[in-house]
Amino acid sequence: MLISKMAAEGGGKEMNEIKTQFTTREGVYKLLTHSEYSRPNRVPFNSQGSNPVKVSFVNVNDQSGNGDRICFNVGRELYFYIYKGVRKAADLSKPIDKRIYKGTQPTCHDFNHLTATAESVSLLVGFSAGQVQLIDPIKKETSKLFNEERLIDKSRVTCVKWVPGSESLFLVSHASGNMYLYNVEHTCGTTAPHYQLLKQGENYSVHTCKSKSTRNPLLKWTVGEGALNEFAFSPDGKFLACVSQDGFLRVFNFDAVELHGTMKSYFGGLLCVCWSPDGKYIVAGGEDDLVTVWSFLDCRVIARGHGHKSWVSVVAFDHYTTSVEESDPMEFSGSDEDFQDQMIHFGRDRANSTQSRLSKRNSTDSRPVSVTYRFGSVGQDTQLCLWDLTEDILFPHLPLSRTRTHTNVMNATSPPAGATIITNTSSNATNGNNSGANTPGINSLSTTLPRSNSLPHSAGTTTTANSTNKAGSGGGISSGIMDSAIATGVSKFATLSLHDRKERHHEKDHKRNHSMGHISSKSSDKLNLLTKTKTDPAKTLGTLLCPRMEDVPLLEPLICKKIAHERLTVLIFLEDCLVTACQEGFICTWARPGKVGLLSSQNQASSPSGTVV
Repeated sequence: MLISKMAAEGGGKEMNEIKTQFTTREGVYKLLTHSEYSRPNRVPFNSQGSNPVKVSFVNVNDQSGNGDRICFNVGRELYFYIYKGVRKAADLSKPIDKRIYKGTQPTCHDFNHLTATAESVSLLVGFSAGQVQLIDPIKKETSKLFNEERLIDKSRVTCVKWVPGSESLFLVSHASGNMYLYNVEHTCGTTAPHYQLLKQGENYSVHTCKSKSTRNPLLKWTVGEGALNEFAFSPDGKFLACVSQDGFLRVFNFDAVELHGTMKSYFGGLLCVCWSPDGKYIVAGGEDDLVTVWSFLDCRVIARGHGHKSWVSVVAFDHYTTSVEESDPMEFSGSDEDFQDQMIHFGRDRANSTQSRLSKRNSTDSRPVSVTYRFGSVGQDTQLCLWDLTEDILFPHLPLSRTRTHTNVMNATSPPAGATIITNTSSNATNGNNSGANTPGINSLSTTLPRSNSLPHSAGTTTTANSTNKAGSGGGISSGIMDSAIATGVSKFATLSLHDRKERHHEKDHKRNHSMGHISSKSSDKLNLLTKTKTDPAKTLGTLLCPRMEDVPLLEPLICKKIAHERLTVLIFLEDCLVTACQEGFICTWARPGKVGLLSSQNQASSPSGTVV
């Protein structure tokens, strides 16, 4: 692998220069200056005191073949455009819809991909004063406003998402630490809701709404302490990962309303979370400047990544970049069966190629394969980092043990190769998914470890099994209360006039003495010193909830580039490009290698005023 070489590329010189391209093993990613989206005047937004810029995409299956649509918020404004990506230059003079709000600001938004058509889309928008609005930016309609009188929750909306597989259910989290399940066809009532306890566990509780007739919210979740900063549904929609200001990742079985597992940040709050495409791994980032990789099956940290110099604001897996490499059979001492079932569908074109190679892998005369997950992160340090999660992290082994096919160092009770792991998720094990799976064996190389973007420690091992990887609409709560299409047309209004309550800003100034940014990723002495001097109030440091730095592999970024003047708030991987956005309100498109297309000649021209290059 060429990861170490590429990680060192361009390091140490012109650190403050904003990059317009970067190179990985796939080739060169290039910034398309004419594919930049922003406010029509292209003037950098004064972001002091405003909420983060967020971006949402939807495809409306337009017959013209240009069905991608983009929504983004900048300050009090919300824009909806045709997204032309790598194909054509952006035309900012013709937004499909534009809204300016009074007394409150948009904080997040999400499209319903199930119901989207060329004539109509359902877009949820959360606000700083606590309301959630359902709009159709194609029809330019406002159909409903939820929590209008702020009787349900008065705090800022931190995240809003449609429940996977549902046309009517959506989930909303708040800075209060509460999360609410709504149905678009039900009202919120004219009085504050009364609740009845449904389920309670360690640092969480779930209540149902008590009323004579069904009303919103259907459920109220109280999770951890402090703000619930973000949540993400698993690819099959059955599990929910939440990250909170108390520094905890909590993963729930959404339908059964049960806690599956937890993880604690090294210190500070966790701000962002995402799932691997197959649902086997979760990556979280936050105020410890780290990205932390957590195994869903083993419920423990398997790696940390250090590359950012400030808070990590977004993490995301790249579904379209997958490395499946056939290796020389002489390099491995393990059996062919040890590498079965490593991955599932990762993308469209690349996925087909990957699947065919994995299918070939299962034949009797095929060679072992090496699987790499790609994910990215952006932060308040204005840097983009790309990471590769490689097999030496996923299936660790002792470098000196060249004849053994399986190692268990930390957990002597882990099943041997070929054993079956029964996960404690019986509520959905019968829903068409495997209740147990063969654990891939952990092979040892006959030579030294391959060079990668990781610094493996011999103390860390993991055993993995197939997770639930079949997409579905979910059962339990979802199927029980899911109703038909979204109700349209209630009172229509162009703006919100409610005054935004002054909230204490939780993003306090970043303290250098609380930062991992100044610590050499290869200096175990300094890491040990930090571990000893930093006291953890929850006394979780050194436990499975929060292993010490030296107890898990430390990843180095594949690339780490400064790409903006202001803190980065968006990272989205699309088939032909990746999309980033900064707090100045510029949404940038980076063409994947070989995908520059029609804009290649235009990129030679001078960039428009205000463009980040």
